[in-house]
Amino acid sequence: MKYTKPLLAAVAVLAIIGALAYALMDKPGAPAATFTTLEGKPIVLDELRGKVVLVNFWATSCPGCIKEMPGMVETYTQYKDRGFEIIAVAMSYDPPNYVANFVQTRQLPFPVALDTDGAHARAFGNVQLTPTSFIVGKDGRILEQKLGELDFVKLKALLDRELS
Repeated sequence: MKYTKPLLAAVAVLAIIGALAYALMDKPGAPAATFTTLEGKPIVLDELRGKVVLVNFWATSCPGCIKEMPGMVETYTQYKDRGFEIIAVAMSYDPPNYVANFVQTRQLPFPVALDTDGAHARAFGNVQLTPTSFIVGKDGRILEQKLGELDFVKLKALLDRELS
C-alpha cells in the first residue's frame, strides 16, 4: 500500500511523457503516388517537393465537393505562383465522361486525375467519403487531413504560414 502513490505518480508522469512524444512525432509522409490527369499526363507527388500540395478526393455526385470547387479555384488562383498545387482526384466510381464534363464546364485550372481502380484512395488510407483532402507540406509530409468541405479561411492561413 505504501508504494501505491509513488507508483501512480510514476505512471501519470510516463503517460504525460508519452502523450507529449506522440504530439511531437513527425507527421506521416504522403504515399508515393503518380496520378494520371484527364489529359493522360503523369503527376508524381514526390516531384512536387518544395510546394504545398492539396490532394482532394472528390466526385461529381458529391454535393459538398461541388460546393467547395469555386473556393478551390479561387485559392489555387491566389496561391499557385507562391508554390501551391492542387490535384483533384476523382473517385473510381465516378464515370470519366462526367468528370471531364465537370472540369470543362467549370473551367477547373488545376490538374484533375482519375483514380480508375481506387489505388490512390487506398494509398491515402482507404478514402471512401468525399470530399476528403490532404495537405502535403513542402517536405512531403501530410500537414493536415480533412474529411468534409474545406475551411478556406483556415486553408489560406496555413498557406500563408507554409509559403512565407
